[in-house]
Amino acid sequence: MMTAMIEATDLARSFGDIEAVRGISFRVEPGEVFAFLGPNGAGKTTTMKMLTTLLRPTRGQIRIDGLDVEKHPQEVRRRFGIVFQDPSLDVMLTAMENLELHAALYRVPRAVRRTRIEQLLRQFDLWEKRDQVTQGFSGGMKRRLEIVRGFLHTPRVLFLDEPTLGLDPQSRHQLWNQVRAVNQAEGVTVFLTTHYMDEAERVAQRIAIVDHGRIVALGTLAELKEQTGADSLESAFLKITGTAVRDEAAGSAEQMRQYMKAWRR
Repeated sequence: MMTAMIEATDLARSFGDIEAVRGISFRVEPGEVFAFLGPNGAGKTTTMKMLTTLLRPTRGQIRIDGLDVEKHPQEVRRRFGIVFQDPSLDVMLTAMENLELHAALYRVPRAVRRTRIEQLLRQFDLWEKRDQVTQGFSGGMKRRLEIVRGFLHTPRVLFLDEPTLGLDPQSRHQLWNQVRAVNQAEGVTVFLTTHYMDEAERVAQRIAIVDHGRIVALGTLAELKEQTGADSLESAFLKITGTAVRDEAAGSAEQMRQYMKAWRR
């Protein structure tokens, strides 16, 4: 069997008495576009933080490109790019300056740096804006630039956490076309979270649905629709997770309280 690009085994994370992730296991194949979906407070963000070395698991193991995340964190970080849900550009710098800083931090060789930057900026329709300060960019332009930055050091995996949140349908459509183009051209594995079911339905080859810290469904779109008798991913998602509204903010605050209680002990 081919080595998985991402492999999680019995992954769990607790914050005091709150078990946010409760022993999930899955694998993502090289070059795959994999969607990780769930209601608010289901454990998506906690899982993403563990996969990207920002949070240590309470138990379980994660391997990225065959490397144990806890034993080889620096090597693992060099193998992935990440686009956070919250904006992370330096808005006082130009697009080119943001990318050159990232390239220097990831030690992209000078000989390939400018060529790589130009290639990606052209591919994401930002080349003409390269010398503009990013503070004046639209939301869609900022998101595309963050994704260019994520691809810049030629990662094996790109993590996208709600990358199109707040964007209009045209910007979302354009962004996903561009991400898929790089995914197919370079074989980059894409791991994404989103609340837009139409996006996951369109771009993901396989989909995991997580709820209450556990994976409750995993498969292709066709498999999930067949399992639930649904005619769309959104319908399948609601049949699996229910229609009750979840309060993510309250859950996150309670997790932080439990974390601080555990830390004070």
